[in-house]
Amino acid sequence: MISLATLAVLALAGYRTTQLVVHDSILDPVRERIDAWQQRKPNSALRAALVTLISCVYCSGFWVSGVLLAAWLLATDTWAGTPVLVHGLEWLAVAGSAVLLNRWDDSRKDSA
Repeated sequence: MISLATLAVLALAGYRTTQLVVHDSILDPVRERIDAWQQRKPNSALRAALVTLISCVYCSGFWVSGVLLAAWLLATDTWAGTPVLVHGLEWLAVAGSAVLLNRWDDSRKDSA
């Protein structure tokens, strides 16, 4: 099981990466191309799901947290020997912590 310090680092990384995917201007051209691709066939459920994924901090954050956790577990060689259920709970903990950071950040923007 990951430590609280590791959870905090992964949550911060998940928060920042989610912001990159959903909001940062550096990825505006990518998001615009995906949106234009979806507009050419607006009835496509797959295309609509992809647009939702890259525009929703909760949707993106969940998958970003999973990728970051998996990369961490594989890089530190801590994947093996731990039940998959524990890794699933770690994923939920990392994603939930990153979402709390996103909610906090969003609430600051509303009050400014």
